[in-house]
Order: sequence, then C-alpha cells, then structure tokens
Amino acid sequence: MTGLEHETLVAIAKSWGLFYLIALSIGVLAYTFWPGNRKRFEHAKNSIMNDESGPWE
Repeated sequence: MTGLEHETLVAIAKSWGLFYLIALSIGVLAYTFWPGNRKRFEHAKNSIMNDESGPWE
C-alpha cells in the first residue's frame, strides 16, 4: 500500500491534537489572567448578588 499507513496517521492526529489542546489551554489561561480583564471578571463575580434581596426572591 502506498502513502501513509493507518498507524502513522493516528500518531500524527494524536500529536497535533495534543499540541492543539495545550495551545488552547495556554490561550485560556492567558485570557483569564490578563490584567485588562480584571474589571470584567470582578463585575461578573459580584453581579450575581446585585439584584436579589434573598435566596428565594
């Protein structure tokens, strides 16, 4: 059979998938801890309790 074997394609797919997930994780962490996003996350953290006077109202 010519071309790439199944095992070779599986190995390539696993490697690129691993690199993709690592890059995505680094991107999410960078976005989360970026100093410019602090105000947005503080607002999201505190806004859940702004319009409520109690737990069941």
